Amino acid sequence: RRRMEGDGMHSRRHRHGGGTDAHPLRRTRLLSPPMLSSVLFFLCTSLDTTQALFARIRAGMHPSAPTNSVHSIGLSTLGRRAVIGSGLSILAGSFGSSVHAAEEPGIPVYFGCGCFWHVQHEFVEAERRILGRSDLQFTSHTGYAGGIAGADRGKVCYHNAGFIADYGKLGHAEVVQIVVPPSKFSEFAREYCKLFDKNGYRPDQFGDKGPEYRNLVGFPGGIDSPFAKELVKASMVEGDKLDFAKGKGDDEDVRALAWIMDSDKFPFFAAEPYHQFHDGFNWGEDYPRAYNSLAAKQAKAGLIADTGCPNGMIGLGVAGL
Repeated sequence: RRRMEGDGMHSRRHRHGGGTDAHPLRRTRLLSPPMLSSVLFFLCTSLDTTQALFARIRAGMHPSAPTNSVHSIGLSTLGRRAVIGSGLSILAGSFGSSVHAAEEPGIPVYFGCGCFWHVQHEFVEAERRILGRSDLQFTSHTGYAGGIAGADRGKVCYHNAGFIADYGKLGHAEVVQIVVPPSKFSEFAREYCKLFDKNGYRPDQFGDKGPEYRNLVGFPGGIDSPFAKELVKASMVEGDKLDFAKGKGDDEDVRALAWIMDSDKFPFFAAEPYHQFHDGFNWGEDYPRAYNSLAAKQAKAGLIADTGCPNGMIGLGVAGL
């Protein structure tokens, strides 16, 4: 294959050394339950002793004089409750902030590889396997991206009889967007590369052809992002099947080449609800009813919204019709 250079392009034969990977977040160390109990006991005991001593002095008693056991217990109990209440409040706040700090905010990434129905299914399964997500946690949704024109009066639609905001006419390709923790990006990049065969053909290479089905990957920063190097590395791990080049919008459909898009410049536009969790394109590529029903579940939960687009070519909302 020819070697591609210029415009920050990456090639299968152009190996990158010394790339910086995304740094995993440092986790705050928390006290173990036994250590926590010991700290609280020490604080309670210390405060009990101090409060009892000052109470005895205020009462005109010598610190070593005998005390009324009932009064001492009452005072100690009050001190312990106060300490435990405040201590737990402080620790709860600390624990909450530590958990919040340890949470890794996800980034939206979209992947294009032919018909988006099959791609969505593969990434839903990847979310389930890699991130442990379930029905209402899946973020993989079909849509359109990569066109210079953006939206037409706020819409990007599938092919329709009214020719309203047709995604192909706007220069977009079919994609699937997923919210990915940065530390897991490389794993999802590998899942993307697995969609191609050893020659760089996508599953429907001989069916869906043209710019609407071109290969592309979009994330913030595009080719200047550290994720670009991770994407190239993932491809090499999976057999070095693809070349990568900087996407400039309205790009061509080239076998074994994926365009790297800056999603800040080329954003994702969600597809119509009837395109979500659909059966695959190829003959016999029918998915379980549990998968297809995710569209209704997520719509009911407000995770899938109506786009205001026509319901397919003739209004059926089935298989693009």
